[in-house]
Formats: sequence, structure tokens, C-alpha cells
Amino acid sequence: MSAKLWAPALTACALATSIALVGCSKDPKDAQQAGAAQQMPPTEVGVIVAQPQSVEQSVELSGRTTAYEISDVRPQASGVVLKRLFAEGSYVREGQALYEIDSSTNRANVDNARAAIASAEANLHVLRVKEGRYRQLVGTNAISKQEYDDIAAQVKLAEATLNANQATLKNAQINLGYSTVRAPISGQTNRSTVTAGALVTANQAEPLVTIQRLDPIYVDINQSSAELLRLRQQLSKGSLDSSNNTKVKLKLEDGSEYAQEGRLAFSDASVNPETGTVTVRAVFPNPNHLLLPGMFANAKIVQGVIPNAYLVPQSAITRTPTGQAMAMLVNAKGAVETRPVTTVGSQGNNWIITEGLKTGDKVIVDGVAKVKPEQQVVAKPYQPQAAAPQAAPQQPAAKADEKKEQAEQKPAASA
Repeated sequence: MSAKLWAPALTACALATSIALVGCSKDPKDAQQAGAAQQMPPTEVGVIVAQPQSVEQSVELSGRTTAYEISDVRPQASGVVLKRLFAEGSYVREGQALYEIDSSTNRANVDNARAAIASAEANLHVLRVKEGRYRQLVGTNAISKQEYDDIAAQVKLAEATLNANQATLKNAQINLGYSTVRAPISGQTNRSTVTAGALVTANQAEPLVTIQRLDPIYVDINQSSAELLRLRQQLSKGSLDSSNNTKVKLKLEDGSEYAQEGRLAFSDASVNPETGTVTVRAVFPNPNHLLLPGMFANAKIVQGVIPNAYLVPQSAITRTPTGQAMAMLVNAKGAVETRPVTTVGSQGNNWIITEGLKTGDKVIVDGVAKVKPEQQVVAKPYQPQAAAPQAAPQQPAAKADEKKEQAEQKPAASA
């Protein structure tokens, strides 16, 4: 065979040999890893065992405190203020004297009414004596019956005049009592709008002082009409027990919990068309006057009790793009399976689940992201992680730089 025919054959053979060598020289690590993966033990996951229980369904809404009673104190008599008889901002009791108004005119009216009564009583006495004598005379026909009827009518007129004068005296005494302005309710006073020497008029528009009763105190809460409608539908279906739906807890502006527990007292019968909300009013004890009118607070209202519900940590529930809540469980064969569930709210860090779980289900809480459906796993009781210890406070940058400079200077000094 000629050299020209052998050359292509040798080239093809060499190429096939090199391909075979490359194939034989493939790193066997991939095969080892595949084998090791098949021999790896199942993934450990932390689970909780689903147990039904009665769960309080609550909602947290913003609200504002309002005084239990408010009274704008106005004078009912005209005159000059002589004294202010209370300290501004102090607590006053019902009936306590607050202001003293000049009572000279009212006192004179009382004296005048008493004098009129004395005159009417004297006149009535004379007429009654005369009427007695005429009664004897008319019996013997010494006087005519007309004369007796006239004196009897004069007695009745005198009695009416006396009654009118007595009413005038009572009215004058009431006006005299108005010269001392008293507290209509017990409560905390604010700033006085008048001082001694000020002229006030009866029933004037501007109050002399405002008194607010702070114990107990109201908290007005705004609840959306949609939430209220959903709550009433749950109650009508019987899926919610309303026996304990009067309790209210309060969180203050600084984030602290208010020690006293309140109760629902009132709910508006109409929806505010501008905000779409219904005002719900709660009453809270306020013995130390910690709550003041106008403060913002978050009210936690217990709307009802859901029987046979499940509490599952929020980290155990995922959602599909359509919003469907999903839980991952460990079945009897030790494999992972997914199941849709229905959530109706939250309690702390847990979801409240009403459908999709049954007693004894093992819900995966720890390791949800590491497993997939039908994967074999080892279920262990879920252990919540303890709170991480607080890090030591960092030193200011200036001190850190100073220490760094000192450390750099030490080698230079020894050199």
C-alpha cells in the first residue's frame, strides 16, 4: 500500500485513540459524590404535633382616649368674681366651691322677698280674723251673704299673694346660691379662664374652667365596616363563640402594656361615610390617672373564641402565588407532603388555622426550606431558638483609633 493511503488511516486512528484516552481520563469524583448522596442519611426537620384548642381571635386597632365625663363650668349669676377657691390642675369633688361672685344684688333680692312675705302674712292674718267674724254674723243674718263672700274671696287672694312671695324668696335664694360656683362633677380641673376682678355674666359662652373625670376613662376605637361585617357573619354561622368578646387590652404610645384590662361599652349604630369605620368605645380603669384625654393607644379587642383551631408558627406556613396558605407535613411513611390550610388571623407569632389540619399531624416548622415533597426526612420535636445575647457595646471610633495608634507606636519605641 502506498504512503498516501496509509496517512489518512493513521490520522483517523490517532484521533480515535485520543478520544478514548480523554474518556478514560474523566475525574471519578462526580460518581463518588453521586454515590455518597445516595448514602446520606435523611434530613432532620423540627416538627410540632397539631392539637386542636379554643383560640381567642383578636384584632388590634388604633384608638384615642377620651374623658369619661366632661363639664364646662359656666356662671349662672352675673357679677364680679371675688375669689378663685381651687388650685388649677387639682382634683375637685362634686359640690366643691370653685368661684365666689359678688352677691350684693342677690342678697338684697332675698331680703326684699322676705319683707314681702312678712307683709303678705300680716295682711292674710287680718283678713282671716275678719272672715271668721263675718261667718258668725252671716249665720244670724246680721250681714248679707254677699258681704261674707267678698271677705272670703279676699282671704283666698291674700293666700295666693303669700304663696307668690314665698316663690319669689325661693328664686332669690337660688340666685344667691349661684353666687358661689360649685363643681358639677368630680374630676381634674384645667386652666382657669378668669381671675379675681373679672366680670362674668349668667350662662356666658366661655366656660370659667373645664373639669374632666379621668377614672374610669374611655378609649374610642375605629373598626372598619368590612371587619365588623366579617365578624358578624362568623357569629351568625356559629364558627365563633362571642361569650368573651368584651375584653380589651391596651398598648400605650411607648410600646408598654397597660396593666388594667378594659371592656367594650358602646358601638356606633352607623358607619362613618368618610372613613368607612365604626366607632367602638371601651372603658378602662384609670386609678393613677396614667391615661390622659387625647392620648393615642392600640387596643387589642378579643372578638370571640374559635373552637377546635390550631396554632402553628408563622415560619411553618408558605403561600403560593395565588395567596393559598400551604403547610408541609411528615406523613406516616416519613416522607414530606404539602397540604393547603385556611388561616383566619394570627396570635402572636402563630397563625390561627381552622381547616386543613387534623389532630396528630406533624407540621414541619424548622427546615421547611431544606426539603421538598416526597423526600424522606427524620422528624424531631421543634425547639424554638433562644433569643441571641446582646452584643457588647462598641467603643467609640475615636477611642478605637487611639488604641490602634498606641499599638503601632510600641514596636517603634522598642526598635
